[in-house]
Amino acid sequence: MSSTATPEGESRSRPWLAAVLAFVMPGAGHLYLRSWIRALLWFGLFYTTFLLVVPTEAQQVEFSVEGLLTAVRAVPLEAQVAVVGITALNMADAYWLATKENASVAAGGAATCPNCGKELDDDIDFCHWCTTRLEDPVNDENGA
Repeated sequence: MSSTATPEGESRSRPWLAAVLAFVMPGAGHLYLRSWIRALLWFGLFYTTFLLVVPTEAQQVEFSVEGLLTAVRAVPLEAQVAVVGITALNMADAYWLATKENASVAAGGAATCPNCGKELDDDIDFCHWCTTRLEDPVNDENGA
């Protein structure tokens, strides 16, 4: 999870930043949170909806103020509601996911690297941030 480090070395995401990124580009807030599949699904849902409900003449716009205003006027109200609704749900999901991950970290749900203090993946036996080799906790408990 992209994050900031707290004084205790815990990894924390900024929910407001995830929501702002989701507003700028659907799926970007989830990329910030390293939720790859969710990011791909939100990106795909938004652009599929955009391509299906927005008329072709509104999609091909020249980059000028007049061209943008003409394109906005060509988009029906139903399409505008659909695109804005998906964007709002995307932002809410990114905010909720970041808040949930922060609560998990605060509760001690995420292991951190003893060297750099960043969050570790459970699947690998080294820190993917600083490449520090991690000891096997099973062997340490048995005294091996």
